[in-house]
Amino acid sequence: MGLIRTTVTLSNPRNVALAPLGVTALVDTGAITLCIPEHVAVQLDLAELEKREVTTAEGRHVSVPYVGPVQMRFANRSCFTGALVLGDDVLLGSIPLEDMDLVVNPRGQQVTVNPESPNIPSAVVKALGH
Repeated sequence: MGLIRTTVTLSNPRNVALAPLGVTALVDTGAITLCIPEHVAVQLDLAELEKREVTTAEGRHVSVPYVGPVQMRFANRSCFTGALVLGDDVLLGSIPLEDMDLVVNPRGQQVTVNPESPNIPSAVVKALGH
């Protein structure tokens, strides 16, 4: 399997006067959150909510800004999330992928909406008691 990249649109829902950004994101199903470079956080005027500690691939522990909220759009899907500010590329982790009910196709090296729910995102939840 090679690297999978996809195009998403990021925006700041607290400042709708700012134009959304279309970005190419590296899809990483082993990552949890959305990660964005500092220049994207600055362009979207995203507020730092707190610091979070991350562990790098080299095993270093680093404190990085956590910003938000961020609205992300892909095809006919949308979600709201926060983002870690680090790196040079946008990295799309498993939480926003699941939230938008997207499917990663390693063979086709693409991301698509879930074909079992093409019109609206679906989710599995615990049964509700009555």
